[in-house]
Amino acid sequence: MGPIRRVSTVMALARFQVCGYVRSLRVLQPLILVLLILTLGLAQWPGGPRRVELATGALGDIAALVFPICAWSARSLLDTQPDEQRALSATAAGHPVASAVAGLLAAYAVNLCLGGLLLAIPLVQCVSVGTGLAPTAAGAGLTFLVALAGTLLGAYAQRSIISSPGHSLLALLGGVTAALLLSLGPLSPLSVPMVKWLRAAHDGPVAFIAAFPGLALHLALWSTVLAAGHLLLARRPR
Repeated sequence: MGPIRRVSTVMALARFQVCGYVRSLRVLQPLILVLLILTLGLAQWPGGPRRVELATGALGDIAALVFPICAWSARSLLDTQPDEQRALSATAAGHPVASAVAGLLAAYAVNLCLGGLLLAIPLVQCVSVGTGLAPTAAGAGLTFLVALAGTLLGAYAQRSIISSPGHSLLALLGGVTAALLLSLGPLSPLSVPMVKWLRAAHDGPVAFIAAFPGLALHLALWSTVLAAGHLLLARRPR
């Protein structure tokens, strides 16, 4: 199979998995949670003399919520296919790694939509209080990088890697909790920099913009390591 045909096959498999996730109505689980968070955001509009700092802080808060939601959504999407259908998808892709990439692309596409919905209210708040373009762009970039990190973490809890549903759920909850706890201490470089982006966002637009390049690099490196590990697992014999 040539590279162009393989890319086309991977994209087709990704679309197929997204459609299956939507048709199964599993997408309603994270979507309902996102809509509830949006409702709370509308009820807590920033005001007063610190409205600019509050609006910027909301960008960091949303990114912190995006991480576990995207991990949960990714696991749910990747578990939508029955085992037999997953085997057929791997055969159609021509290689288990290509099938794994298709699954990750599908999960990330859904999570980008969920992250975009979550980001809508904070972005409107930032525009309304006049934070400027740079903080809103940094908030959007942070959210989409965090969505990628959450997607990759959730992919490790899918059924093809952890067959027991109970163990899979515990692994997902444990992974998200460990990422949060590690970010609080001296081992924070090994985790997502959640505490750092929350502090920077709540310190105001200037601090958030200054911290964003380092946060983006940290998240990109962390996601690269997780992606490499996931693709290595996809190559293992079944």
